[in-house]
Amino acid sequence: MPSSAIKVFNWVSTLHKASIQLEPPFFWAASFLFVFMVGGLSGLALGALATNVHLHDTAFVVAHFHYIVFGGVGFAFMGAIHYWFPKMWGRMYNTRVATVGWMAFFTGFCFLYTPMFLLGIQGMPRRYYDYVDRFHGLNVVSTVGSWVLFIGLAIIIINLVRGARKGPIAPKDPWGGKTLEWTIDSPPTLENFEEIPVITKGPYDYS
Repeated sequence: MPSSAIKVFNWVSTLHKASIQLEPPFFWAASFLFVFMVGGLSGLALGALATNVHLHDTAFVVAHFHYIVFGGVGFAFMGAIHYWFPKMWGRMYNTRVATVGWMAFFTGFCFLYTPMFLLGIQGMPRRYYDYVDRFHGLNVVSTVGSWVLFIGLAIIIINLVRGARKGPIAPKDPWGGKTLEWTIDSPPTLENFEEIPVITKGPYDYS
């Protein structure tokens, strides 16, 4: 846990004096930080004997695991795909549709797994296909959340596939990056640079 906290502080500190653009890659990165922190903080309850005695093998563990693994890896992966898409394919996806897909995915994710924290606190075991009536309401919310998440994922995939096939040609530096990979063609040629590039600015020089 301490190492995860240090990583979160490092990631958040990169936003300080950064050139932030409210585009899909940033939305994915920011939501990754949120879900990873929720997963990490919920892990404290499972790491403490007094609370783990009650929460062990309940739906709380399922929520914690998915906030860390699915939320952490999934959101970071989606952010990377949306950021590097123009470099990989040489085309742009529809950023408005991508934002709608992210909103649906993020909302569905939260409604899918957050109720499981409450279900676990109330004592619902994990890996049970059936449950008593008092768990019904939150399970319905969780199920609807899974539908919303699936809709968001479908929007994202369709938008990316359409962008790769028929999207507008991507500019050389669509995100305003200052590093060398955005100075070459998209997609990259076999030899990135025919001549040794002349560097005149630093990688974080946005002046």
